Amino acid sequence: MSSKQSVMFGAFIGLLLALAFAFGFVTNDLLALNTSASTLAADEQPYTLLSETESILERVYLRELPSESTRAYGAIRGMLDTLQDKNTFFIEPPVAQSEAHVLAGTYGGIGVQIQLSESGDLLLFPFDESPAKAAGIEAGDQLIAVNSGPVTFHMGIDAIDQMLRGEVKEGSGVEITIIDGADEEKTLFIEFAVINVPSVVWRVIDGTDTGYIQILRFTNRTPEELDNAISDLEESAISNLVLDLRNNSGGLLAESIEVANRFLDGGVVTYELRQTSEETFEATAGGSAIDWPLVVLVNNRTASASELVAGAIQDSGRGIIIGQTSFGKGTVQQIYVLSDGSSIHVTAAEWLTPARRHIDGVGLVPDIAMIPDENGRDVELGEAVRYLNEQIPVQ
Repeated sequence: MSSKQSVMFGAFIGLLLALAFAFGFVTNDLLALNTSASTLAADEQPYTLLSETESILERVYLRELPSESTRAYGAIRGMLDTLQDKNTFFIEPPVAQSEAHVLAGTYGGIGVQIQLSESGDLLLFPFDESPAKAAGIEAGDQLIAVNSGPVTFHMGIDAIDQMLRGEVKEGSGVEITIIDGADEEKTLFIEFAVINVPSVVWRVIDGTDTGYIQILRFTNRTPEELDNAISDLEESAISNLVLDLRNNSGGLLAESIEVANRFLDGGVVTYELRQTSEETFEATAGGSAIDWPLVVLVNNRTASASELVAGAIQDSGRGIIIGQTSFGKGTVQQIYVLSDGSSIHVTAAEWLTPARRHIDGVGLVPDIAMIPDENGRDVELGEAVRYLNEQIPVQ
């Protein structure tokens, strides 16, 4: 038994960063596939060749053979490599499981974000209602050791982040040593729990009436989180809005279309082209965030589902794009989960913008191009606020 899920993906976090931008859109339908022996028997010759080769290796090969699963994985990878499509690939069970957690917006861990200070310290910022928060971790506490082993920024934030994650089961967790705000060293054992990872953050930009929404990835939870952001910003009486899709490498197709719906007053969101068919996805009239002048921020790591949203906003004339040309990921992959928990991503469709632009390998060109500041200042956000302040508010 295998199951299928369609996704528009980039790479998300932690372990999956090794697969950055290899994913594509994934549509959020989950279908069971029952492949009968009679179906496979239509052309048995390739399978006979594989069986013959395996039989020869088992009888003749000098050294110990890899496990059956390792050989099977190698055969699958070889088959997919013949397609010469970097977005069609195989994932072994542990990574496939991590990917599923990312799409669901959850993972097993202690619930902290790690940031690097200017001096190279590893600073912890606990999520609300997380095990880390419950254990007394405060924003800005310095992490100096994990499971009695010292950690430094040279190890990479992603690798250290993985040390603070794990399977949620009785007694599972991690020991960390921190220096708190009072410069006291503390060692704590924190049990793992299921962590809900925010995919949307928002605020009112200091000293302005401009709202700011950043979408980090498109998960099952993103539309609901976006609705919370819009409602909160409405109460703050903002006059205009910045939607930040920089470094957003994609996620679920259905959820990205829902997100685009919030910013559009009807019209086409995207066209999806498959082998023998074309489907049009349209926004419903009266999106909840259509009354604010809008700027979308993108960069060269804005990919796939986030490009779909930005392209729909740009083509509809709903708002402009500021930043750098986006990554250019214009295909849809479907994820098939195999019987042992491994999975394959298969390119199944291409998507076009409402103006029928093909962006695969090309990207979206911003209306206002910006070069990132060498000193780390957020010049794109500054330009967005300046631009919005010059616009006449929508009545």
